[in-house]
Amino acid sequence: MTTVGTLNGVDVERLMATVGLIKEQPDLARFQFRASTSWQGGGRSLTKIQGFYGAGQENTSRTAPFEMAGDEPDLLLGSDTGPNAVEAVLHALTSCLTVGFIYNAAAQGIKVDSLEFDVEGDLDLRGFLGLNETVRPGYSAINVRYRVKADAPRAKIEELCAYVQRTSPVVDIISNPVPVSVSLE
Repeated sequence: MTTVGTLNGVDVERLMATVGLIKEQPDLARFQFRASTSWQGGGRSLTKIQGFYGAGQENTSRTAPFEMAGDEPDLLLGSDTGPNAVEAVLHALTSCLTVGFIYNAAAQGIKVDSLEFDVEGDLDLRGFLGLNETVRPGYSAINVRYRVKADAPRAKIEELCAYVQRTSPVVDIISNPVPVSVSLE
């Protein structure tokens, strides 16, 4: 149910106030997210996500960590107790697109009744297994399809989705090289 100042479950007034504050104080836009992963045996891992830095301070609002299990399917020698890492990337992508779509729709006054994404990533294991140096170890392509029911014409929905793709942190992370540093402690 929509109440004054809320659309698509988003507090639009708070959203606009946050955007305004960041325009006035750009340093508040700097965030650092963290995760800690431990091996659980075989192909299993457990990632814990709790604290992060944002809006000029360490955030301690989460009283307990979120836990995300990782594993491999039996076909890839795992015990299939959770999604594998490349499947988790697909989740991250569509989760980010969902948030961006819903928040931006709310900011534009578009009421969304439903939104669904289907995503497929194509991967050739020869890269990961080191069997062919010309085959990249990651996805060679990711295809996303979406369905939306909203009170806006198709052209407006397509314009909104194009904007969401341009401003999505996860689309950017996947589409552009990000320096990664791995070091032994």
